[in-house]
Amino acid sequence: MIALLQRVSKASVSVEGDTIARIDTGLLVFVGVQKDDGEKQALRLCERILGYRVFEDNRGRMNLSLSDTGGELLLVPQFTLAADTGRGMRASFTSAAASDVANELFELVANSATEIHGKVVCGQFGADMQVALINEGPVTFWLEA
Repeated sequence: MIALLQRVSKASVSVEGDTIARIDTGLLVFVGVQKDDGEKQALRLCERILGYRVFEDNRGRMNLSLSDTGGELLLVPQFTLAADTGRGMRASFTSAAASDVANELFELVANSATEIHGKVVCGQFGADMQVALINEGPVTFWLEA
């Protein structure tokens, strides 16, 4: 599984003009699911998202995680993260998980994060979403599990 994690001061997701999720200080995380992913990868990705140290401590070093700061989490399913861009001028999605499997694993990440952290909102799986954010830093990390 893949997570593109961004430290934000604000982020939101809209579908058909309606805001369906919004956070203030925290993480916006785009989540992609690949063919060979399963429950083990989903739970590990959740652990990494909540524990990855991207927030500054009192010395200005990135030593604090979302769990440490109590910030909010916005999870957005993103099919295109599983793209193979190694050849040509058009992405291949042969490594992406089937939609039903991807949705199930995305939900597992979301439910696990909610159980552990509580402050979690999500984009809508399979929808045409508009995502707005203010990336702080900017700080962006690519995580895999």
